[in-house]
Amino acid sequence: MSQTEAGWGAGPSGRYETLADRFRPVFAEIRATAVGRDRTRGLPHAEIGWLREANFTTLRLAPEEGGHGASLPELFALLIELSKADSNVTNALRAHFGFTEDALCASSAVWRAAWIARIGAGETVGSGVSETGPAKVGAFDTVVRRRDGKLVVDGRKFYTTGALFADYIHLSAEDETGGAVTAAVPVRAPGVTIVDDWDGFGQGLTASGTATFEGVALDPALIKPDPARFPYAMAFFQLVHLATLAGIGRAAAEDVARLVAERTRVYSHGNAGRTAEDPQIQAVVGRVRAHAYAAGAVVLKSAEALQRAYEAHRAGDGPGADRATTLADVEVNQAVGVVTDLVLQATTTLFDALGASAVKTGLGLDRYWRNARTIASHNPRIYRDRIVGAFAITGAPPPRQYRVGSA
Repeated sequence: MSQTEAGWGAGPSGRYETLADRFRPVFAEIRATAVGRDRTRGLPHAEIGWLREANFTTLRLAPEEGGHGASLPELFALLIELSKADSNVTNALRAHFGFTEDALCASSAVWRAAWIARIGAGETVGSGVSETGPAKVGAFDTVVRRRDGKLVVDGRKFYTTGALFADYIHLSAEDETGGAVTAAVPVRAPGVTIVDDWDGFGQGLTASGTATFEGVALDPALIKPDPARFPYAMAFFQLVHLATLAGIGRAAAEDVARLVAERTRVYSHGNAGRTAEDPQIQAVVGRVRAHAYAAGAVVLKSAEALQRAYEAHRAGDGPGADRATTLADVEVNQAVGVVTDLVLQATTTLFDALGASAVKTGLGLDRYWRNARTIASHNPRIYRDRIVGAFAITGAPPPRQYRVGSA
């Protein structure tokens, strides 16, 4: 690790550096291709393949299950590092890591064993939850029904992040009576079509587009016995976004420092003969780095709360697990506005340390703000302060589910 790469704080465990060193060469390769892929809309099929080969997708599994036994703080620290390389890749794997938590916390031993085995073998899962159709809040237009003696899926999903790179789609749907259904649908099953039609100005390489299901035959064994998500799911998925933001901030901080160090042109009204020695420029670079540092520290502190919720759930401590989950939700909600503001400020302020050449597309510095702004628009942050305030004043717990639909 170089001097400029240091200073981000110690890892969340004594073994973290050894664990992270396994993946840092892959992260470096991913970062090396990031700007070019952003400019040409080159989807990261190869990059995600590298992570599979390195067993990054099995992090949370026990070693005997094919994984690394990573704690949640270790996982989120690694996601920050991956996001520094390319935030698109982290977002593309968000559903997979969430599905892994589902498997670890599953009440059905059969379901848990089957999916731990698949994940341990390197198979991955993408998202198939959100819809943009007319369904009401809390409901889905995607339906699993019985037809000619078989279960079939019909419907349409959007924001299917990562599905194009995955082996399965984690599907949220309804049955014919309106009951909740959670299933894993093979991506290559007849009747499944995935289109890369996500056209956001940021996070453009996550394949967060449309998936359609037309009479897709569904093996009953691929339907989860209990359709509910793992208890701390909302906090987990939101914290992946915050870890992604923290990684973006870290990448922006390192890039602006490098570019200032390399810069040879100066302004006549500056403060030094070299840009790198200008105290005002140094202060800008320092501010960007401080924002990124604080964002990462907040994320890792929140990850400790998720670890407590996970441990209480696995211990079967009902009341304790419920309280730990509530507190994890509170801590993550408290983090949302702060981390978002820090990273959006950092990815804007960095340009103050550089000249007009910094906006050249070849540098790709604009992608940091575009990606951060896009991530910050998921699960709108404007509601988070209110939710935290209600808890602080009345003890009201944060909602355990966030849904979007027609009123």
